[in-house]
This record gives sequence, structure tokens and C-alpha cells, in this order.
Amino acid sequence: MKTSIKNKLLFIIPSITGIVLFMIPVKYDGSWTVFVKILAEAISSVIGGILPLLCLAILTISSVMSLVALAKPKFIMDNALFRDTFAITPMWVVVRVLGAIFCWITYLGIEGGLLGAISSGDQGGFILNDLLCTLVIIFAIAGLLLPLLLDFGLLEFIGAVFTRFMRPLFKVPGRAAVDCITSWIGDGTLGVMLTCNQYEGGYYSAREASIIATTFSAVSITFSLVVLDQVGMVEYFGIYYLVICLIALVCALICPRIPPLSRKKDTYLVEGRKMAETIPEGFANSRQYGLSLAIARVEQHKGIGEFLSNGIKNSVNMWFGVLPTVMCIGTLALLLANYTSIFQVMGIPFRPLMEIMGVPDINEAASTMIIGFIDMFTPSILIAGTGACAMTKFIVAVISVTQVLYLSEVGGLIIASKLPLNVLELFIIFLERTFISILVVCPIAHLIF
Repeated sequence: MKTSIKNKLLFIIPSITGIVLFMIPVKYDGSWTVFVKILAEAISSVIGGILPLLCLAILTISSVMSLVALAKPKFIMDNALFRDTFAITPMWVVVRVLGAIFCWITYLGIEGGLLGAISSGDQGGFILNDLLCTLVIIFAIAGLLLPLLLDFGLLEFIGAVFTRFMRPLFKVPGRAAVDCITSWIGDGTLGVMLTCNQYEGGYYSAREASIIATTFSAVSITFSLVVLDQVGMVEYFGIYYLVICLIALVCALICPRIPPLSRKKDTYLVEGRKMAETIPEGFANSRQYGLSLAIARVEQHKGIGEFLSNGIKNSVNMWFGVLPTVMCIGTLALLLANYTSIFQVMGIPFRPLMEIMGVPDINEAASTMIIGFIDMFTPSILIAGTGACAMTKFIVAVISVTQVLYLSEVGGLIIASKLPLNVLELFIIFLERTFISILVVCPIAHLIF
């Protein structure tokens, strides 16, 4: 009996702690956020001055070690952490090296010509000083604390309880509800980290992980408010966020049922971890079955050593794998957005649909559609600088948030992970979400304005 009580407490206490840290919204400094973000901001305020240098060191080490790993030296290949972090394909080595080069150019503030464009505050400067300096702290804290959600039975319990809803509606296991809530309340990057961890652990199939990462990842409530404030329409936040939730639900219902997500295979990186989705005989209900699975998971846990080991592995993989990718892809994408007309040209196909949907200022709105694949905040910045009417600004602000898969953050994380998604597939899913968003938001915008 004592063992049973102990195991129940080992399930309940860490799981509740993880829920409080990652998933419970709190009002702090005038805005809603979660404790993990508060902790990250507190640390950033203390060590903010050294964060660019820390990012530079991380990207430099990542590129050097990845280059060395191409020769498959014994000290890397015999170390599981080093091997998983640095033994990558040549293509990703190039990405990491370019990320480090861009970081050095930006950190040194080199001016003039192409190098000056890279280091500019609108390109590399934004990625390094605004994005990477935020992500580096979030990755460290979230990576260390994620085992609270992962290792003590919470996902097993949630999976058993929610599978009967999640599987028929969204084609994913019930445990994906945790990823979804973490993304919506906390941050999309946290949800992707959680999904990657579960896929690499063998708990999600390739298809399930792809659906969860691209469909359930979301822009946090806090950042959605920032986007709406950028276009000067904060007073519409209530209806604005309701529309975002509606579009997210529609996308979650449709996208898993059409290519490329529908064509993903139900294969696993690690076999034998798939959880049964029917209640076996001997259990009165799904809650009782979920509790039994949670207790079984707790019994397998090896204590504080395993907790710290898993947390450090999470943080190291994100630091040395994802940060260089975000620096490289994000900088290149912003260079294209700011110095070429490629995205304006790529926005032309959206004009007929927008005309049918009665969108005012079609040219201004259409030119922001594809830019959202690069960076989520850029469309609202661009539309705010035009003479577009309130309806158009509202539509762009909604779509920029519901597109989700921007390469400067969430998309970059997915590409840098082991998830079975490439840039082309992400772009196709991005287009699907964009068209769905247009079809849903435009009629509502006509009712509002």
C-alpha cells in the first residue's frame, strides 16, 4: 500500500507542477503568460547583456562540432549525447555553419554591402538579438522542466481519457491534448519541443507527430495580442481571438485529412511504445485505465538522475540543433522579404480569392500572405504601414497568426528536428492553412466591419 501511495504522489505532484508551470495562464506585468515564460524573462533581465555572446558561442560550437562529426571520430560516435546532437547530414552541417557565420557577422556589426544587410537590425540583428536571445533561455528552462510533463505519467493519463475525442476528430492520440494546450496557453515552440520529444521516444507515429506539430502548434495568447496591437486594433481582441480559435479548429479538422499530412505513414522511430487506445477488460472507465498507465510509467522512472539527464538532453538538442537553423533560415528569409519582390509576386494567386471574398485593399493584403511563411510578425508590420482599412488590417492580423508555420521560429524548429517534414511539405501545409483562414475570416470580418 505504501508503494502504491508513493507512486500516486510521484504521478500527481510532478504532473501538477508541470501543468502549473507550462499550461496555467497567469497575469503578470499587465499581460497573460505562463510561469515558464515569466522565469525566462526574469533570467533574461539579469543576464540579458551576455545573451548575444552566449548565442554566438553556442552556434560556433555547433558548427565546429558538426564539421568534426563528419569524420565520425570515436569521442563523438561513442557518446550518445554528442552523436545525437552533432552527427547530422552534410546538408544540415552547411545550415549550421551558415548560421554561425551569420551570427558572427551580426555580432561584430559588420557594415557595408551584403554583410551589412545580414547584420542589419531588420535581418540578422532581429534574429540574433530579438529571437535567439529569447529562445536560448526558453530552450534551457523548458528543456530542463519538460520531464515534469513527460516522465511521470501525465501523458499516459491524458491519452487514455481524451483518445475517444482526439482520435476521431483530429486523427491523433489523446495525449496530443497536452501538446495542444501547451502551445495555445504557453508558446508554439514549447508544443513543438514536446511533440519532438514524444516522436523521438516512440510515442507518436510519423503521421501523428506531423499532424500535431503543424496543426496544434499555435501562437500564444500573449503574442497574438502583440500582433493586434501592431495594427492598432486591441479593442477587438475578444472577437479576434475567438476567430483565431475557430480557424484553428477548422484547420485541425481538415488538414490531417488531405495531403501531405494524410500521406504520412504510421511508422515509429522506436517500436513498442504505442499506447493502446481501447480500455482493456478489468477497468471501469478510461480514467481508471489512465491512472494505471500513469502508475506504470512512474514505476519505470529512475529518479532525479534520469530527470536531469532527460532535461539536459532536451536543452542541448534545442540549443545546438535548433538555434543555428533559426539563425540561418530566418536571416535568409528576411533578406528575401526585405530586398526582393518575390513575396509580392507570390501573393498574386491570392488576389482572385480575396476579390471573391470582398476583401478591401487587395494588393496590400495579398502581398502579406506569403511573408507569413518567413516570419509571423512581418505581415502585421507591413499592413500597419499602409493605408489599408480596418477590415483588411483585421484580416491580415488573424491570418498571420493562424498560418503558424513561419520559418523564423516554429517552422525552423520543425525542420531542424527529426520530424518527417521538409520545407516543401511545410509550405504546402502553410498554403492550406492560409486558404482555409481566408475562407473563414473574411465573412466574419464583413459582419464585424
